[in-house]
Amino acid sequence: MSNAQGGVPPAAAGERGFRILGIQQIAIGGPDKQRLRSLWVEIFGLSIRSQFVSERENVDEDVCALGTGAHAVEVDLMQPLDPERKPAVHATPLNHVGLWVDDLPRAVAWMTSRGVRFAPGGIRAGASGHDICFIHPRGNDEYPVGGEGVLIELVQAPPEVIAALG
Repeated sequence: MSNAQGGVPPAAAGERGFRILGIQQIAIGGPDKQRLRSLWVEIFGLSIRSQFVSERENVDEDVCALGTGAHAVEVDLMQPLDPERKPAVHATPLNHVGLWVDDLPRAVAWMTSRGVRFAPGGIRAGASGHDICFIHPRGNDEYPVGGEGVLIELVQAPPEVIAALG
C-alpha cells in the first residue's frame, strides 16, 4: 500500500524487527589525507584509533574517534590509493554516514523487501571490524529507494552499543 507521495507507508518499529540506534560514523574523503589530519587531528584533537588500507575499496583511511565508549562517533579520514580508480573516495568530501543498527541482517531483509537499493558487496566486515553494508545513493527501477544522493552505511552494533543506545 502506498502513501500520497507514492512510497511505502512507514511501519511501526515492532514490524521492522530492528532499530537504528544512532550515528556510528562519518567518512570524509580528500585527495590528501594529511590535509584532513591537519584539521581533524591537529586542530580538533581527534585521536587516530587505527588505519585501514584496501586495494578493493581504493582507500587509505585513518579511523579516528570523537568521544568515548558506546557514544563515540567514528570519523574516517580517507584518500584514494589511485585517484583515477573507482570508488573515488575523495570525489564527494562527505563520503558517507554510518548508522548503528541492532540487527543488520534483519534490517537488510526488511529494507530490501520495501524497495531499498543496496550497493554491491552485501554484508561484510568493515574497516573497524563490524559487519556493514551500504545503501546505494540512488534508487533504480527494481529498487526505487536510495539515499537521495548520500551513501549510507549500516553498521551492526556490538552488544555494548546496543545496551548503551538501545
